[in-house]
Amino acid sequence: MKLTISGHHIDVTDGIKSYITGKLDKITSHFDDVVDTKVTLSVEKHQDGKHAECTLNLKGADLFAESSNADLYAAIDEMAAKLERQVMRHKEKMQDHSQAAAKRAPIL
Repeated sequence: MKLTISGHHIDVTDGIKSYITGKLDKITSHFDDVVDTKVTLSVEKHQDGKHAECTLNLKGADLFAESSNADLYAAIDEMAAKLERQVMRHKEKMQDHSQAAAKRAPIL
């Protein structure tokens, strides 16, 4: 998985990088077909908040999640939770449900 972390009006430290990597490793443990991940962190001066957004490129889909909070780590946590729900929903859609339909008894 290729991971790109960038900051807009914020310095991305090693601690922030390792925190984001840890959160995204949990997501990739659920779904292995991750091609590319882009994370952008920014500071909004007018709203006094931190903004985190992530684009996750999977085989067959692109998922996007964003979150804003006064604390950067809380914004990253919310973004990761949203992204994890999307990945789990995508994984359920990709599973083959035809086996469950085959187990049903035919209607005569």
